[in-house]
Amino acid sequence: MLGEETSGDRPGRRALILVENLSVPFDRRVWQECTTLRDAGWEVHVICPQGSKRDTEPEAVIDGVRIHRYPLRAATGGPAGYLREYGSALWHTFRLARRVGPVDVVHACNPPDLLFLPALWMKRRGARFVFDQHDLVPELYLSRFDRGEDLLYRAVCALERRTYRAADVVIATNESYRDVAVRRGRKRPEDVFVVRSAPDTERFHPVPPEPGLKRGKPHLLCYLGVMGPQDGVDYALRALAKLRDEVGRTDWHAVFVGAGDTFDAMVELSRELGLSGQVEFTGRVPDADLVRYLSSADVCLSPDPCNPLNDVSTMNKVLEYMVMGRPMVSFDLREARVSAGDAAVYASADDESEFARLIAMLMDDPEQRARMGKSGQERINGPLAWRNSQRSLLAAYAAACRDRPPVPGSDPDLAGTRPRR
Repeated sequence: MLGEETSGDRPGRRALILVENLSVPFDRRVWQECTTLRDAGWEVHVICPQGSKRDTEPEAVIDGVRIHRYPLRAATGGPAGYLREYGSALWHTFRLARRVGPVDVVHACNPPDLLFLPALWMKRRGARFVFDQHDLVPELYLSRFDRGEDLLYRAVCALERRTYRAADVVIATNESYRDVAVRRGRKRPEDVFVVRSAPDTERFHPVPPEPGLKRGKPHLLCYLGVMGPQDGVDYALRALAKLRDEVGRTDWHAVFVGAGDTFDAMVELSRELGLSGQVEFTGRVPDADLVRYLSSADVCLSPDPCNPLNDVSTMNKVLEYMVMGRPMVSFDLREARVSAGDAAVYASADDESEFARLIAMLMDDPEQRARMGKSGQERINGPLAWRNSQRSLLAAYAAACRDRPPVPGSDPDLAGTRPRR
C-alpha cells in the first residue's frame, strides 16, 4: 500500500493544503494529492476560494477531506485589483487556518507566492511547510504581462525567494521546475521532490466517437484548456486561418473547450479571421461532454507559444490528450517534448504556418494518428502515471515530518471517514 512506503505518514497526522487560484475539488491536481494523503492515513483539510458555479458551499466534507472555502472576487483593473484579491485571500486564509487548528504539515500551492505568510505563522506553531510550486511566478509575470523586468517583476522574484527560504520541502511539477528550486531557490536537492500532474484515468477514458460533433466535416480539431494571455489560443486561431488560406483546407470543424480571461477576445478574433462558421467555443463543459469531444477529435491542438514560462511548464491539456489517445500538434517546447514524446508533432516555436501544415499532415494520415495516440496512452499509463507521483508526494511528506511526533487535535467528524490501509 502507498502508506507503507514512507515513514512520515503515521496515523493521526494532519495536513492543511492552501490554494488561492482555484476551488477544490475543481483543482484536479490538488484533489489527487488530497485523496492520496487521505488513503495514506492523513487527516486532510483544504482552504480555498469558492467557485462561481461549482464548489460553492462554504464548507464541505467530500470523500473524507474537509474543505473550507471563502468568497473571492477575481482581480480586475490591473495591479490594484490583484492587491484586493490577494489581500482578501490572505485574510480569509489566516481566519480559516485558525479555525482548523494545529497541523503537522501546511502545504501551500502557488500562484501567488504569498501563502508563505500563513505558512510561517503555522510553522511557529509546530507545522512543517511544504511548498507546492504549480507555476514559476516570475516567468508567469514576464509571459502574461509583457512589462519586462520592472519593479513588480523584482517584487515577485523577492516573494519567490521568501517562499523558498520558508519551505522545508518543495514539490515541483517537473524536472525543469526542480532545477529552478535547486538553482534559484537554493534548496538542497534532497528536499525537492517531483510530483507530476497526471489525468484521472477514471475521469478520462475514450467513448465511441460522435460524427455529429464534426458538423458535417470529415475532421474534428480540438483545443482543451484555459484561455489566458499566455495560452496561445490566438496562435491556434491564426494557424487555422492559415490552414484554410495557405494550405487550402476547409474539411474540418474546430471546437475550443474552456474559458478564461481572454475568452471573449478569442471569440472576437475568430470572427475577425472569418472562422466563425468553422470554429465553435463551448466555454467550460461537464466532464461527460469533454470526453465526447476528445473521443471524437482527429487532431488536438497545443498552441502554447514559446515564452519563459511555457518552455519549462507541463501543460495539463497535453496529458489529457494523451490519456484519451489523441495525437496533437504542439510548438517545440522543452517540457512539451518531455511529456508528449512521440504523441505529438512539433512546429518551430511560434510558427503558425508550420503548425497549420502539421495539422493537415495528421488529418491525411490516420495510421500515424493511431500510432501517436497509442504512444501517448502508453506514456500516461507508464512513466507519467499518477502512481509514480503518489510515491514522490508521500516521500516529500515523510521528509517534512521526519523525527516529529504527530500534533494533537484530530477532527472527530473525519475520524470515521479515513479509508483503512
